[in-house]
Amino acid sequence: MERFAEIISKVDDFVWGPVMLVLLVGTGIFLTFRTRFLTWRNLGYALKSTLSKEARTKSRGEGDVSPFSALTTALAATIGTGNIVGVATAMVSGGPGALVWMWISAAFGLTSKFSECMLAIKYREVNEKGEMSGGPMYTMKKGLKNKTLGAVLAWLFALFAVIASFGIGNMTQGNSISGALKTTFHVPVGITGIVITILSLLIIVGGIKSISKVSSVVVPVMAIFYVICGMIVILGNISNLPAGISMIFKMAFSVKAAGGGLCGTIVASMMNAMRYGVARGVFSNEAGMGSAAITAAAATTDNPVRQGYINMTGTFWDTIVVCTITGLAIASSGVLGMTDANGELLTGSDVTIAAFQTVLGSGGGWLVTIGITLFAFSTILGWEYHGEKAFEYLLGTHRYNMVYRVIFSLVAYLGCTQTLSLVWNFSDIANALMAIPNLICMLLLSGEIARDIRNFQPEIEENR
Repeated sequence: MERFAEIISKVDDFVWGPVMLVLLVGTGIFLTFRTRFLTWRNLGYALKSTLSKEARTKSRGEGDVSPFSALTTALAATIGTGNIVGVATAMVSGGPGALVWMWISAAFGLTSKFSECMLAIKYREVNEKGEMSGGPMYTMKKGLKNKTLGAVLAWLFALFAVIASFGIGNMTQGNSISGALKTTFHVPVGITGIVITILSLLIIVGGIKSISKVSSVVVPVMAIFYVICGMIVILGNISNLPAGISMIFKMAFSVKAAGGGLCGTIVASMMNAMRYGVARGVFSNEAGMGSAAITAAAATTDNPVRQGYINMTGTFWDTIVVCTITGLAIASSGVLGMTDANGELLTGSDVTIAAFQTVLGSGGGWLVTIGITLFAFSTILGWEYHGEKAFEYLLGTHRYNMVYRVIFSLVAYLGCTQTLSLVWNFSDIANALMAIPNLICMLLLSGEIARDIRNFQPEIEENR
């Protein structure tokens, strides 16, 4: 078993190695150039559309939920522990410069997120129950000219999405919740497991409509709450902020391994900053993974491009806003490179907690713990829908969706009560493997993406 765990760990390191990261970011760069930077040029329009009253209603076209609800459900799955724990891990392993590489990967990730979501709406279907079913698997099956290749890629994507939904979207999140609550509030992991399972079941049983109802309230509230707390920490350490920002940019592009100053004992080169920044950035916003596209397909819209723009803002909110707040709070607080009572380097959520405690005292630890709990729980809800739709695709019918919902909720208990590093690595591999068919599909359909986005441009110009 140990040997198997070792092999899985090595495979995990390989699939998330340079080749995968180049493929993910490279696809985003290629699509951004191919679409003539329209996703960047229209970011203002996209943000305005997201916050408009129209986005909260089902006034245009067909779908199961409002455009805003489709975005918040997708955001529920992406705004998770990566925003609190992932940023801290990247800044410890890759130095504070990793934050810049998170931003760069997110900038090109905007186009990847737009493309996969737009295609998912364009090729979605209505199932026997009258609900929307869509996502990269339907895009591959219907959109690719080579039908055999399309069918194989679609099946592989759906399979990996189901595996990832139980791992990265469920067990690892439950584990983060139970661990955080046990450390801060001494809540037994078994109690947390029971509560998470019951709450998940109550919400999930109602399908996309009840998940989106909860998400459209919980996601904006928790994100605003976390951002405000983060801003208080940054303002409390405002005298260190210029030095912190200078260190972030200096270490992002420093060829020699640099350290010292506000980052204490942490030494990292540009290659390290790039590797960890891109890897954690992609893990956090999931641009190019294809997961958000499954939820986007449920949106009520009259034009795939319109909803593509709304859904692409998920990458902006997730990385440019929430991850930046965490990163600046850590950089300005001077906790990077600090050690605990045993002389071990602080990592993960401990770094973020230490940063928040510099201004908010012991309350800082509670706030980060509450943040991790809400973020991770919303990820469980969002990923359930991703996995359910992939499961429905594999079986070719919606009839067993309720079975999937119940099993998914029960697995959350297992995640809360077991530390399974093997499951973490295995689900990480599934996450990477699900991105590969999606990226191939987007590259093959890049001409279609560019054509559709150009055809919609006159409407944007008209509204300006």
